[in-house]
Amino acid sequence: MEGQKRPDTVPRMPAKKKPTRSMSDAHKAALVTGREQGRAVRAYLEALESNKPKRGRRRTPESIEKRLEAIADLIERTDPLTRVQLFQERLDLEAELVAGSTQVDLAGLEEGFIAVAAAYAGRKGISYSAWREIGVPAATLRAAGITRNAT
Repeated sequence: MEGQKRPDTVPRMPAKKKPTRSMSDAHKAALVTGREQGRAVRAYLEALESNKPKRGRRRTPESIEKRLEAIADLIERTDPLTRVQLFQERLDLEAELVAGSTQVDLAGLEEGFIAVAAAYAGRKGISYSAWREIGVPAATLRAAGITRNAT
């Protein structure tokens, strides 16, 4: 009987079922609070980033419209490679026009950030310097109660 496996002589015990656990109401509330704080912080930081001043001269809607007209004239008279680049520039300019017309309520988002930033920073271990590094103004951090000396 070489090469054959011996049958198990020890009977196996059925696996124990783990008791089902349910979250306490306090734990559920803490999760909800954490999600709300995270949402407020994320929205404010994204708005800060999207409204960050860019280098160079700002484009006005009028200058964008003028360039779109120039592109429309050029498209008919250019080779296919240049034409595809002009199509892309036109799409980019149209997107810039739409983005410029939508106003972000930065003040409202900042209020939401101020309300939760200290608790969020304490829970996540985020320092004053890290907030400043990402672009949050010192006055906003001061209003939120986050100081340089806070640990």
